[in-house]
Amino acid sequence: MLLCIDIGNTHTHLGYVEPGGRTEARASTELPTRDLGEIAGAIRSLGPGEHRPTAIAFCSVVPAATLRLRHLLQAQSCPVWQLTHEVNLGVPISYPQPAEIGHDRLANAAGAKALGELPVVVIDLGTAVTFDIVTRKGGYEGGIITPGPALMTRYLHERTAQLPIVEDVITPVQTAIGKSTSEAMRIGAVLGFLGAIQACLDGVMTELAAAGEPTPRVLTAGGAAAIISGRLRQPTTEIPNLTLRGLAAAWALNN
Repeated sequence: MLLCIDIGNTHTHLGYVEPGGRTEARASTELPTRDLGEIAGAIRSLGPGEHRPTAIAFCSVVPAATLRLRHLLQAQSCPVWQLTHEVNLGVPISYPQPAEIGHDRLANAAGAKALGELPVVVIDLGTAVTFDIVTRKGGYEGGIITPGPALMTRYLHERTAQLPIVEDVITPVQTAIGKSTSEAMRIGAVLGFLGAIQACLDGVMTELAAAGEPTPRVLTAGGAAAIISGRLRQPTTEIPNLTLRGLAAAWALNN
């Protein structure tokens, strides 16, 4: 099995995936990226000896954590491979500045290609929300970045004197009229977030149609994917651990 690790700004996700990434991760977990020193314990928590990795593939959007992870993985005694814009993803990159692209976004593109035909729009809903567009003509073309719902409520709390912290921004709201400050904030985050995602997706769909691309598949991933499940005009398919599966797909192409 291949151990795949995705270092994000807030959390680091890891799990065991079969090379090629076409099947779901057999075991996965996460830990705060600030606690990356606990990675060995997180690996042990995934399961006993049958899950010992034959290789490790990782991507990172935190340069300081990248160096730390490499140091920590030296004790694992197996090859370590990093996904960057310079590796084979299974699709070309037509984005003008490929070094700027978050490596998790490239892993998502590789995973989406491994799981079906192009074009595809990947919406990864985490601390930030990213749209990544992969087409038949241009491969990885680019996308959109917008704040996730937790960032919205956190910003309101930090930049105002009386607005509280709102923790639950995942559960769908039951009303559009808040009866308390925290409820009003949650409605704004959830419904406003949903509207922003729909507007972004509509814009992408219009542009792809004008370019002559067929209607794309829309894949969702990330911790906030439940907010938009079944609530957009376009059908979507949620792919848990898409970034890890994309790492496994790209690893297989390069090894």
